[in-house]
Amino acid sequence: MNRLEEIRYYMLSIQLWDECWGDTEKMLSDIRGKEISRQLIRSVGSISANIEEGYGRGFGKEYSHFLKISRGSARESRGWYSKSKFLLSEETINSRINVIDSIIGMITSSIQTLEKKNLAKTTK
Repeated sequence: MNRLEEIRYYMLSIQLWDECWGDTEKMLSDIRGKEISRQLIRSVGSISANIEEGYGRGFGKEYSHFLKISRGSARESRGWYSKSKFLLSEETINSRINVIDSIIGMITSSIQTLEKKNLAKTTK
């Protein structure tokens, strides 16, 4: 098993990607839905991609930086799901937003932990 797969927020971001794939398929029949779909695919895909890139660079300051980008993409995705209210069911949107909120919370905690560790290293 890849150690990255042991990180809960990463696995949730992969789950969200899989769900997003089906959600955007439903949106493609509407011209407005096509644009939301494009934005959603980019932002949801960016969540896991930035976790992967940061993880690949190690656990220094760069990892924290990429987690911040990932968190921003999660917040953007949250917004696009909210804007999908005319295309997706309320249940689907609430489910995705709950997952996104969990991802945001876990990433935020990880950033805080990493920054504390990095600060402790620089003050020694």
